[in-house]
Amino acid sequence: MGGYILAIDQGTTSSRAIVFDGKQQVAGVGQKEFKQHFPKSGWVEHDPEEIWETVLFTVNEAIKKAGISASDLAGIGITNQRETVVVWDRQTGKPIHNAIVWQDRRTAAYCDKLKKQGLEKTFTKKTGLLLDPYFSGTKLQWLLSNVKGAHARAAKGELCFGTIDTFLIWRLTGGKSFVTDATNASRTLIYNIADNAWDDELLDILRVPRAMLPEVKDCAADFGVTDKALFGAAIPILGVAGDQQAATIGQACFKPGMLKSTYGTGCFALLNTGKDMVRSKNRLLTTIAYRLDGETTYALEGSIFVAGAAVQWLRDGLKVIKAAPDTGTLAESADPSQEVYLVPAFTGLGAPHWDPDARGAIFGMTRNTGPAEFARAALEAVCYQTRDLLEAMHKDWRSHGKETVLRVDGGMVASDWTMQRLSDLLDAPVDRPTILETTALGVAWLAGSRAGVWPKQDDFAKSWARDRRFEPVMDEATRKAKLKGWRNAVRRTLTQV
Repeated sequence: MGGYILAIDQGTTSSRAIVFDGKQQVAGVGQKEFKQHFPKSGWVEHDPEEIWETVLFTVNEAIKKAGISASDLAGIGITNQRETVVVWDRQTGKPIHNAIVWQDRRTAAYCDKLKKQGLEKTFTKKTGLLLDPYFSGTKLQWLLSNVKGAHARAAKGELCFGTIDTFLIWRLTGGKSFVTDATNASRTLIYNIADNAWDDELLDILRVPRAMLPEVKDCAADFGVTDKALFGAAIPILGVAGDQQAATIGQACFKPGMLKSTYGTGCFALLNTGKDMVRSKNRLLTTIAYRLDGETTYALEGSIFVAGAAVQWLRDGLKVIKAAPDTGTLAESADPSQEVYLVPAFTGLGAPHWDPDARGAIFGMTRNTGPAEFARAALEAVCYQTRDLLEAMHKDWRSHGKETVLRVDGGMVASDWTMQRLSDLLDAPVDRPTILETTALGVAWLAGSRAGVWPKQDDFAKSWARDRRFEPVMDEATRKAKLKGWRNAVRRTLTQV
């Protein structure tokens, strides 16, 4: 078969499909954006049918560009936007409502109600998560309570719940496979990450019928076979992981203490803690990094809701740039005497603050503040937020005195200016890999190794290659002053001080 593997990367704003060859190099890519729906302030939805259509389109496009046929593929890996919820009819496969997206904040009041009942400790102990609208469980509860007849139908086993991976696998296999993997399950608020099982107590609290839940598998497993009618061949689905865990695998962060951060729509940093399920005292998340051969590896995670989305705001909202790559050049020309801070709490603040009611704010503007200063503030906001996560991780889990090296990926890391500023503000080296498609590469490796056509874990880790290391050059006094200004800006933005 030549070792060809297809990775489906279903993201927040677009679906992508990438064919990798036997040397783990990109052979063909398809990408298609889809519409974002904002029915109310703070609500974000996707049309699952449109997502499905974009996946079919991009898969065919990637296969075509790779110059191969579907029968040349040894397997498929799927990675997906996490926490986004779909509920569909078990007989027809039709969704009962739009997908509720991870960014959606409609369940904030319900989360507050559960907190007031003293239930957050119960959820955190079992799931490693906090009671926040970000996670799947309260979104699912909202659908069951607000779509007429949904709860009764779910209890009868007539409805299926899934994150995007589960929905896609269902569709790809013609309804024959109703499955997910441990990483996606771990983000639902109803999965016990110590027991690796759906939790009856949490299901009861959220009133979620067990009959609607998928089977949970390892990240590399037999998830089913595609319907031959879709692509002209039946292709085994052999790897699944949520996007941030997939990037952790793609960055070969297999050893405890290794750290990666992905800069896409949001920013997500994961620190591998091995078999040690570290309980955060600094409002980070304890999560499953991956589960292979029945053995679970855990991670500490910091989630930032707005990273690349701030650049999209500059482009589409303020219209101060024409294209995202312009941001770095513009930021470089900013007036160094102006310290402008953007706290991009467009949908609340994530870790380590977890303030869903905070909203975006800009501090330090003068009459001379213009597009260049806005661009610099947007890019620096990502760096500052990463620094906040790193400090929290160091407090929670000591890295045995070893130097912190951050492996980075995602669209924003192509900007040299941003990566240098990130290194400066972290006061740590930042490594950019030669292959930036680390999320897709991660699930491609899961599928390829499962199929026996790609190398095992150790050899895959050795193949990781660095494009460039960014070392800090900013002086300590400047760094301290800038960080002090950032913390002051955040303090003035928080609603829960």
